[in-house]
Amino acid sequence: MPEAETIVRILTTGSLGGLLLAVGLRLRWREISAALGSCRIAWVALANFLVVPVLALAIARVMQLSPDRSVGMLLLAAAPFAPVVPVFARMARADLALAAGLTSFFPALCAVFTPVVCQVGLPLLSGAASVEFRPWFVLGVLLATITLPLALGVTLNHAWPALRRRLLRPLEITAETMGALSLLFVTAVEFRTIIDTPWQSLLAMVVFIEGSFLLGYALGGPGPGRRLVIALGTSNRNIALALLVALDSFGGTPIPGSVVTIGLLLILSGLLHVGHYRFFGFGATSIAVSERHH
Repeated sequence: MPEAETIVRILTTGSLGGLLLAVGLRLRWREISAALGSCRIAWVALANFLVVPVLALAIARVMQLSPDRSVGMLLLAAAPFAPVVPVFARMARADLALAAGLTSFFPALCAVFTPVVCQVGLPLLSGAASVEFRPWFVLGVLLATITLPLALGVTLNHAWPALRRRLLRPLEITAETMGALSLLFVTAVEFRTIIDTPWQSLLAMVVFIEGSFLLGYALGGPGPGRRLVIALGTSNRNIALALLVALDSFGGTPIPGSVVTIGLLLILSGLLHVGHYRFFGFGATSIAVSERHH
C-alpha cells in the first residue's frame, strides 16, 4: 500500500524531527561535549554494531524464528540508538546531555555500519534474501530527522532563550502527538502480522530486547544516570531506520510488519524501564542542569 507507506514516512519524520528539536532546546553545546568526552564511545559502538547483531542472529537461530521475523530483528539490531532515547532519558531523569550527544552521533555511524551489518548478517539467516542499500539516502534521512533538529534546538537555546521558552512545550506536544498517530497508523496497517505472531517469537524478541538492555547497562561506566542512557540506547533500536530499510528493500512482504511488532515491544520495554527508574530507581538528577534553562 504505497499511500499507507507515505503516511507512515511523513508522520514518523515529523515526529522524530520535532522530538529531537525539543530535546535540543533543553541543552547547551558544552553539556553535550562534556558528556561525549567522558563516554567510552568506541566500546558502545562496538557493542551496538557487533555484539547486539550477533545476539539477534543467535536468538533467531536457537529459537528457530521464521525468516521474516529473523530479518526484522536483524534490521533493528543494525540500527542502534532510537531518537526517543533522549526523551526517555528526560522522563527517567537520566543524563540528558549524554543521551542527546550519542543520539546525534550515531546516525553518521549507522549510514556506514548498518548496511555492513545487514549485508554480512542476512546470508546467515535461513531463507533471507540480500538487501540493497542507499547509504547516502539513509544518511540524509538520519541527518534531517535527528542530527540537524538537535543542532538547531541547541543553537536556539543558546542564541534566543526567549524564543526557546515559547517554542518548547507546544513543540513537544505536537511531536508527541504525531508520534502517537504514526504508531497507531502503522499498527493498524500491520495489525494482522502483529496478532499472528506466535508466543515463541514474542519471547525471542523480549529476550533480545532485555539482553541488549543489560549489555548497555554493563558498558555504561560509573554513574547510574549514564548507565541507564547507554542501556536505553542499546535496547531501543531505531525503528524508523529499520522500517525505512524494510519498506525500501522488502516492501510487500511480512518483514515491515515484523519490524513494527518488535518496535512495539521496544517501546513498551523502554517505557517500563523509564517508569521503574523514574519512580523507584536511582534518582539521577542530571536533567536538573538543563531544566535550569526553562
